[in-house]
Amino acid sequence: MIIAENLVKEFSRPARSTGPFGGIRSLFTTRRVVTRAVDGVSLTVEAGEMVGYIGPNGAGKSTTIKMLTGVLVPTSGRIEVNGLVPWRHRQANARTIGAVFGQRTQLWQDLPLRDSFELIAKLYGMERPHYRSRLARFTELLDLGSFIDTPVRSLSLGQRMRGDLVAAMLYEPPLLYLDEPTVGLDVVAKARIRDFISFLNAETGTTVLLTTHDIADVERLCHRVVVIDGGSVVYDGDLEALRQRHLPYRELTVTVQLPFPEWDVPGIQLVDTAVHDGQATISVRYDPLRISTPEAISRITAQLSVVDLTVQEPDLEQVIHQIYTAR
Repeated sequence: MIIAENLVKEFSRPARSTGPFGGIRSLFTTRRVVTRAVDGVSLTVEAGEMVGYIGPNGAGKSTTIKMLTGVLVPTSGRIEVNGLVPWRHRQANARTIGAVFGQRTQLWQDLPLRDSFELIAKLYGMERPHYRSRLARFTELLDLGSFIDTPVRSLSLGQRMRGDLVAAMLYEPPLLYLDEPTVGLDVVAKARIRDFISFLNAETGTTVLLTTHDIADVERLCHRVVVIDGGSVVYDGDLEALRQRHLPYRELTVTVQLPFPEWDVPGIQLVDTAVHDGQATISVRYDPLRISTPEAISRITAQLSVVDLTVQEPDLEQVIHQIYTAR
């Protein structure tokens, strides 16, 4: 569905002069400052995949998406999306993709939401019965009924985002780009949008490329992640493999009866201890490649009087932080 090879995108601007009349001199300078926003990104996405494309602010995520949609022309490199070169075949490419940008809307601000959908259906040549059937299905899934006849400018952020999702998928594109689709939304709105994206992928095989700072979006939707930093890909692979590679340990939180003995459990590291109400709560860490979780629990319970025990998986946010701080 997506092939990107050695993508580079550079932006240039006049060099800023300092001192008296520096602003005026900058207007006439021939010196340029070049910023490389994307630096040799290669990426392949198969049909039906849901891929998380993540990185810090300024990493090059949105610039990559804009090249894939045809909004920007790459400085160098090759792109094919569903067999098309996006910036050369803009109209044909637009019919095969949907795009949702969390900070921007493709809806008409002064029109009711329903009228925006009507216009999109006409733009993409949808037949009326098919349009009505699809809109009715999406209205049910995203609970649009109470505000579908409300002008877009009067909608809340969560309502507007649901409308943008419908607008992006109404004409059945096989590929959906999501750039920060849940930014600023409450927990309920986020859950509804995630469920809708999962439905699209499961029922119609829609391919999804998701950029987000909300790690819960990636954990909920994607099995594969591509991590970009400084314009370059630093990881591309399975989500669980990412955890194993950068945070290979697991943690247990154990509550034990006092007195708490000197720690001497082979292969398990004591991280922290807190004493309260006649009990000690301890945090321990172990490598699951060397010791299985059942074996770790067995070693602990053999030496301590355990009241409660919880296994903690490292979350993706910890993993991403580890990647960035290690670079």
